[in-house]
Amino acid sequence: MLQDAVEDLGCELWGIECQRVGRFMTVRLFIDKDGGVTVDDCADVSRQVSAILDVEDPIADKYNLEVSSPGLDRPLFTLPQFERYIGQDIAVHLRIPVMERRKWQGKLERIEKDMITLIVDDQEQILVFGNIQKANVVAKF
Repeated sequence: MLQDAVEDLGCELWGIECQRVGRFMTVRLFIDKDGGVTVDDCADVSRQVSAILDVEDPIADKYNLEVSSPGLDRPLFTLPQFERYIGQDIAVHLRIPVMERRKWQGKLERIEKDMITLIVDDQEQILVFGNIQKANVVAKF
């Protein structure tokens, strides 16, 4: 429902995050497009998505809607998004520790089926995609 609305405005729905803050839910939509996202793109998507959410009412609680570009340190939500960043550094937070660690950072080497391979300290570390709680590109400055 939201993906079609975002695409109709010429953008890609990169991902959605929901976070409860006190009594309110914050719903974050990340949008992207070739050439970059403008403030006007964010405003247009916000108006369109807000109208849809008002009609469909999928969120029982009060919520704040935020729309932005994913940024340089963009979160990664899907395997196809990970594939776009092979060869770059990413940070990963796991649900269940691997080798007693939940946090990993390294160069994304490859993706095979539902596993990603990072190069961490010159060693390969294979992580199961389903165990990834959160991941993002590490911005280089």
